[in-house]
Amino acid sequence: MGFFFHTGRYFMMLKSVFAKPEKHRIYLRQLFYEIENLGVNSVGIVVIISLFMGGIMTIQFAYSLANPLYPKALVGLGTRDTLLLEFSSTILALIMAGKIGSNITSEIGTMRVTEQIDSLEIMGINSASYLILPKIIAVVFIFPFLYILSAFFGILGGLLTGPIAGVITIPEYIEGIKWLFVPYYITFSIIKSLFFGFLVATVPSYFGYYVQGGALEVGKASTKAVVNTNILILFFDLVLTRLLLT
Repeated sequence: MGFFFHTGRYFMMLKSVFAKPEKHRIYLRQLFYEIENLGVNSVGIVVIISLFMGGIMTIQFAYSLANPLYPKALVGLGTRDTLLLEFSSTILALIMAGKIGSNITSEIGTMRVTEQIDSLEIMGINSASYLILPKIIAVVFIFPFLYILSAFFGILGGLLTGPIAGVITIPEYIEGIKWLFVPYYITFSIIKSLFFGFLVATVPSYFGYYVQGGALEVGKASTKAVVNTNILILFFDLVLTRLLLT
C-alpha cells in the first residue's frame, strides 16, 4: 500500500474525527483525562531532558567560543537562541513523538485488535471522533506549555551548569540571555509546537486505528507511527522555518 493510499485514508479518518460529536459531556470528560495522561504526565521528562540539554549546550558553546576576541556573553545568547528556536520545539517534539505517539498507537491499536472499536461502532458511536478527537485537542493544547517549560528549564540548566563547570560566570550568562533578544522567536516556536502537537496526536492515531492482526502487529504499528511522525515533524520544521523565518 503506497503513499497516496495512506494519505487518502489519513484524511478520511480526520474527516470522521472532526464530525459533530454526539454527546459533548462525554468528550469533555475524556479530554481532561487525555490532558492529564498525555500532557501532565510528560512534564517530568521534559524538565529533566531540558535541564541536561541546557547544561550540555552551555558547556559546548563555551568551548567552541573559547577565543579572547569573543565576548563570554555569546555563550548565553547561543544557548538561549538554540533552545528557543530549535531544541524546545522540534527536538522536544521528536522526543514526545516517541513517548506520546507510541502510547496513542498501542492504546488505539489494542482496542482495534480486541474488537472494542467494532463494539463502539455497533452501538452507533463515531469511534474515530470519540477516541481520537480528545487526544488531538489535549496534545495541541499542552504542547505550547511544554515548549515554554522546556525553554525555561533549558536556560536554567545552563545557568546552573556553566558556573559549576567553570566555563562562564552567572552575570556573563545572564547578560548573554538578555542580549539581542528577539521575542518573535517564541511566537515562531509556539506556532511550530501547535503543528507538531497535531502531528504527534494524529499520525500515531492513524496507525493504531487501522492496525490489523494481534499484539505483534500493534508493536510494529507503534514503531511505524513513531518513525513516520518524526519524519513529518522534520519536514514541517523545514517548511515552517522557510515560511516564517525568511
